[in-house]
Amino acid sequence: MPESVFNALHELMNVIIEEGTTYSFEYPLNTKEFEDYYCKYFIGVAVLGDVTDPKVVKGEDVMGSFYIKPNYAGRSSHICNGGFLVMTSARGRGVGKIMAQQYVKWAPKLGYKSSVFNLVYASNIASRKLWDRLGFTVIGRVPQCARLKGMDELDDALIYGKTFDQSD
Repeated sequence: MPESVFNALHELMNVIIEEGTTYSFEYPLNTKEFEDYYCKYFIGVAVLGDVTDPKVVKGEDVMGSFYIKPNYAGRSSHICNGGFLVMTSARGRGVGKIMAQQYVKWAPKLGYKSSVFNLVYASNIASRKLWDRLGFTVIGRVPQCARLKGMDELDDALIYGKTFDQSD
């Protein structure tokens, strides 16, 4: 990935961490921490415009990104997890929806049989509606899981799951 794209995603991740409402991190990630957490497996990047050569994408073209990686190790590594980042300027424009649809499309192509999202905070209504529309179901709840910015009470986390249709 071009360095400018990596830097844009790293900066975006830290902006989202500072917002304090969707990821469990409390402090910004340094370059190595971000690379280890976000960049070890498959990464999809949503860009503005028609890009025929990914090597020429610039940081300012990035609208969002997602990763697909194993949620568990070893005997359960066929179950994936994803993380999504949407630029603040691109929010409310359907970028998250497009990336989520691509996640559901690409994960089985990468060999995953199902997906689990471990911590979808109950207050994250946009994310919950998106996963509901894409056929994910709530398979668990972690009560009082998160100390989110702007909330006086602890927020619950929902665990979403989906088995992929292997005929695709």
